[in-house]
Amino acid sequence: MKHISGIIVAFFISCFAGAQSDTSFHLVRIIKGDIASFTVDDLDNIYILSSRNQLKKLNQNGDSVAVFNDVKKYGQATLIDVSNPLKILLFYKDFSTIVVLDRFLSIRSTIDLRQQNILQAKDIGQSYDNKIWVYDEVENKLKKIDDDGKLLMETPDFRLLFGMAPNPRKIFDENKYVYLYDPAQAVFVFDYYGTLKNKILITGWKDFKVAGKYIFGSNADTLYRYEISSFRLDEWKLPAELQGSRSFNFTSDRLFSLKDNELKIYTFQ
Repeated sequence: MKHISGIIVAFFISCFAGAQSDTSFHLVRIIKGDIASFTVDDLDNIYILSSRNQLKKLNQNGDSVAVFNDVKKYGQATLIDVSNPLKILLFYKDFSTIVVLDRFLSIRSTIDLRQQNILQAKDIGQSYDNKIWVYDEVENKLKKIDDDGKLLMETPDFRLLFGMAPNPRKIFDENKYVYLYDPAQAVFVFDYYGTLKNKILITGWKDFKVAGKYIFGSNADTLYRYEISSFRLDEWKLPAELQGSRSFNFTSDRLFSLKDNELKIYTFQ
């Protein structure tokens, strides 16, 4: 195991690679329709965004249970965060706006980040206490706000800490840590006070997701699952039916693959 000690502990993925799993994928359901993008929550509910910017929620059986048609009021939705199935976040980056929905996809509140002096929000994510993490790209800080947009806490300027600030594409709050993923640098792992705990040298992954004790992702014809506590990296070559997929999503035991307006759901072990 290669190891760097100090303020930042960086785990080199290459040291733990090569665990080519014997995993098999079993198709359990196919959902067809106008699917521009999608995401899934921890209860296996599926949230589908159509090309007409309609957001639809399906339960784990594929039945429609809620619809939200006002998605394009603020332009193109950049992110749908369903970390908490009872509180859905729609992020409109171009308008620096967050729309908060309930589990029935009805509007609870709207947050204009510009009114909170966050003029250029790079990304957002839900926090463990139902607040919202925001990465302020102008100030290079990770901030926490409430549903009214009130600032609750912020980190120092990351440029002072790292020299070069992260450029996060994803923010996840999982198991007492906050994960900022910069595909060009690493996964930056913070505690809830904004203190950097370590860096995980995962780069170049697409479809990045932190779920439970794992980090999932993909690259070209390979799927990855990294176990955070043991540093074990499993990698699986995509079977023929999964190659050419537009995007993937993951729960602890399910793989979701979008291809040609078909969302295919697999179990895997």
